[in-house]
Amino acid sequence: MAQISFIINGQRKSLDMDPDVRLLWVIRDSLGLTGTKYSCGMSLCGACTVHVDGDPVRSCVTAVSDVDGREVTTIEGLAEQNHPIHQAWIEEEVSQCGYCQPGQIMTAAALLAKNPKPSDKDIDQTMSRALCRCGTYQRIRRAIHRAAGEV
Repeated sequence: MAQISFIINGQRKSLDMDPDVRLLWVIRDSLGLTGTKYSCGMSLCGACTVHVDGDPVRSCVTAVSDVDGREVTTIEGLAEQNHPIHQAWIEEEVSQCGYCQPGQIMTAAALLAKNPKPSDKDIDQTMSRALCRCGTYQRIRRAIHRAAGEV
């Protein structure tokens, strides 16, 4: 066991736990933030994406010890920031089944933070790492362009 301290969605947390526990399970089970989803467990699909110090990270393969002293933002934290990507997602009717959407949104928000005016190619390259089984990729691209107009 180890003392792990980090900031999540603006709140400092200190937990005494196995440092190898995956961040996803700490977020969902220990902290009760269930917006971050488990899907593949192998960093292949992106459903579990969160931001660590602003960078998109797959929480299903990230040990909680890797975020010690760092800042983590989940989909719930992004919602508190009233990020324009949320409204764009609604206006473009992106969601279908919705399961991948937290990871899609977190990936898109990280893209916009680094590149406020992404091209189609930029969007396609970044978002290709976040899988959508319903195939809403065209709506995702439109939503990112819409949000880019407001970032």
